[in-house]
Amino acid sequence: MFEATLKKMQTENLQPINYFLDVEKGFVVLNQLLGEIIRIKHIGSKCLNCDLEKEIFRQGHCKSCFFESPATGDWIIRPELSKAHLGQADRNLEYESKIQLQPHVVYLALSSHLKVGVTRKSQLPTRWIDQGAHEASLVLEVPNRYLAGVGEVALKEFFSDKTNWRKMLQNESESINWDEARNKALDVLPKDLKPYVFRNSINIHTQVFPVIKHPEKVKSLNLNRTPLYKGKLIGIKGQYLIFEDGTVFNVRSNEGQRIELQID
Repeated sequence: MFEATLKKMQTENLQPINYFLDVEKGFVVLNQLLGEIIRIKHIGSKCLNCDLEKEIFRQGHCKSCFFESPATGDWIIRPELSKAHLGQADRNLEYESKIQLQPHVVYLALSSHLKVGVTRKSQLPTRWIDQGAHEASLVLEVPNRYLAGVGEVALKEFFSDKTNWRKMLQNESESINWDEARNKALDVLPKDLKPYVFRNSINIHTQVFPVIKHPEKVKSLNLNRTPLYKGKLIGIKGQYLIFEDGTVFNVRSNEGQRIELQID
């Protein structure tokens, strides 16, 4: 049996993707548990910021930390709100400069459907893996988060910025003509961003996920409503564990929750 304060699963970019779950005395290689019966028991919560055993509000943080920590500022979700390039602080300029003032990319990714997204260049291909995208292509490479946000805002007029997690887990995705999609993206970019266009033609990145069988229907495991769950693990995709009965568990959205994990 393992105890863990949940954090997003770590990954290794292999074929298929290798997944690791941080536990108190090391980590568990989740790919090795495919086909096994797993028991998940909810035993409490701990803020990932202050490390106190407090109720989680959002993003693994208690309520006070969520509204105070620089790691949960609005610019995380809306990169166009970044201000470090102006020397202006949101909550902590030193932290924000470290994250915002580094190369970022704007990309198109295919999971359930084609979507636009932003991430730090150093986070590739992790970001695509976390979203359950099996194909992705770069559009822009810019020197800071603000410019990436400007590009994303422009592309959101024509591309979704959300993933349909149900269809992603069911492996339902639309057919994409990548040449047409990329040309459309380039056409609608603001003129000021044209110098940052990723020039390596159509470079399609692919990911393969460790899934024995995709579910026909999915139901999300809520630890507050179901504090004890038992099921056979049949897949891992994005940040989800997939079980034989159609139950899926989003590890990342449960960051800060404490569990006991047992392999029966």
